[in-house]
Amino acid sequence: MIEDRFPLREVVRARDSTLDPDSWPATLPAVAQVLNEGLVLSPATVLIGENGSGKSTIVEAIAGAFGLSAEGGSTGARLSTRPSESPLGENITLVRNVGSTRRGYFLRSESAHGLFTYLEQNPSTSSRSPEPEFHNMSHGESFLGLAENKFVGAGLWVLDEPEAALSFRGCVRLLRILTTSLARGDCQVILSTHSPVLAALPGAILLEVGDWGIRPTPWAESELVMGWRSFLARPERHLRGL
Repeated sequence: MIEDRFPLREVVRARDSTLDPDSWPATLPAVAQVLNEGLVLSPATVLIGENGSGKSTIVEAIAGAFGLSAEGGSTGARLSTRPSESPLGENITLVRNVGSTRRGYFLRSESAHGLFTYLEQNPSTSSRSPEPEFHNMSHGESFLGLAENKFVGAGLWVLDEPEAALSFRGCVRLLRILTTSLARGDCQVILSTHSPVLAALPGAILLEVGDWGIRPTPWAESELVMGWRSFLARPERHLRGL
């Protein structure tokens, strides 16, 4: 039997967890489900759901528990301008696959500008070629350039709502980058998104997050995709009364 080579198998509640079930973020159904039942991960896991449902909270907590800065960066990055992350990351345990890599990178659109400044001030010494000058690019191009530059080799790639920086074509390009990386077999992607394009990541398990907690959902049957289809078919129906 060939062992899985991607980094993480599951997220479970830490044995020494002190998180009060009656306090945020444990009051979110999705977070409560992770704490009570755990969350099994695949090589590619995509979380979708409404604002405030808890998907970004879960993704951020996984990144933090893996050793990634909550504001973005690689394992061991020390980027921290204004800590605002939930205590969830300190109350979960990541179950790793034996012998898998400990490399990783966290990329989130809302803190990308600060990350680019951090990289500029702390240039990589391990890369054979200099990093792109991200601040001299558009938001979307810099975001894609960072993904192409960092998502190389074995690793855990965590992305929180990257579509905020990207056009439709940019989302498709990011899909290509992630798909190429996943083809190695020793990489893993954990992604939260509002984009039906990114939610279509080939081979990914799609998890819909909401008042029900977390549930696997076929792409075509997800509320995200059905909502976009309805709007694109008859936008005037959704804009009536404005």
